[in-house]
Amino acid sequence: MWFMSFGEKAVIDGEISITEIDITGTLANYARSFDPLYLTIMWKSIWISALATALCLATAYPIAFGICFAPAKWKPYLLLLIILPFWINLLIRTYALIAVFRTQGYLNLSLGWIGLGPFDMLYNNGAVIFGLVYVYMPFMVLPLYATIERLDKSFLEASLDLGASQFTTFLKVTVPLTMPGIISGILLVFIPCLGSFLTPDLLGGANAIMIGNVIERQFKAANDWPFGSALSFLLMYATFGALALRSLFARRSKGVDI
Repeated sequence: MWFMSFGEKAVIDGEISITEIDITGTLANYARSFDPLYLTIMWKSIWISALATALCLATAYPIAFGICFAPAKWKPYLLLLIILPFWINLLIRTYALIAVFRTQGYLNLSLGWIGLGPFDMLYNNGAVIFGLVYVYMPFMVLPLYATIERLDKSFLEASLDLGASQFTTFLKVTVPLTMPGIISGILLVFIPCLGSFLTPDLLGGANAIMIGNVIERQFKAANDWPFGSALSFLLMYATFGALALRSLFARRSKGVDI
């Protein structure tokens, strides 16, 4: 696929082939990726993924904290609830969200009982962000749980004993000590969100196209594999950059990691 990103559709008997590709070493596919149209879609994909990741972090941190401080006999069951969605196919879970958010869906019906709605909750950026948070939440909870579980609780007690408030203790003690888990969770959520195409396609429709949808259509509808390969590897290069930053952070934190 990497070699294919430097190719172009073959010309056979004076006509452009539908299936044959020549590896010519051209950079035209990468240059085309920087067209303003695709840069706009890429930027939109980045901010949607970043917002979904931030919401995952804001929601997952108290969940992971609550599990860690729950009674020991309840921890396995609480963790089971977190990983339970993995037992169900992603497509089924996404269609379940459609049943919840559609005009005559469960949420609008519930709001109708108190005289509200119906609201258009599908086929917009908000539906896509909620779907991404719902799908990738476990990827944020688990690394946070692993880090918080190993946290020496005596540091928290010492901070409180020395007069720090709960908020100050959380901000200046808990967050720095759990930063490796936070960074790992951000990477585990942001990267898949950026390349996601199923959730935006089903929940966002034509109004919330992300770069993953563009890549998917290059390989299917447009049958332009070289350009699709170039877009795919641009995302992969971004992933390598994020992992390099993660490695740099790990070295600066003296190898403390989950």
